[in-house]
Amino acid sequence: METPNPNPPSPNDPPLSFPWADTSLEAFDKELCDLVVAVAPRIFAVVQEYEVDPGVKDGCVAAWGLAFDDGPVRVTTTDGTRQFVLKTPERALRWFAGRGRGGEDEVSARLVWLGRSVVADFEQAEAA
Repeated sequence: METPNPNPPSPNDPPLSFPWADTSLEAFDKELCDLVVAVAPRIFAVVQEYEVDPGVKDGCVAAWGLAFDDGPVRVTTTDGTRQFVLKTPERALRWFAGRGRGGEDEVSARLVWLGRSVVADFEQAEAA
């Protein structure tokens, strides 16, 4: 007669084999890269615009941001000296709009969104 298992598996136990166990390393790497693309945060720039002469504008990228689907927005100035954690990307605009350096020029700020990347790779040069 067979002895019963003193520690029977629970329905909450992880499976004894994983779905990727029978696939090639290349297929698994592709699945991971596809996952990275699917859950990647949206990337945006905060640009500042100002008038240098009547009717002539100039601008610059003042900061970069990451907008996650289910969390706060992270914004870092291009020189890396200031970082923000905000509820929405639009809240970054108030930190970058207003008076210019000398206090005389009005500076406006806008968001510029980058398109979602369709490439992910384990090698930096390949993904670029």
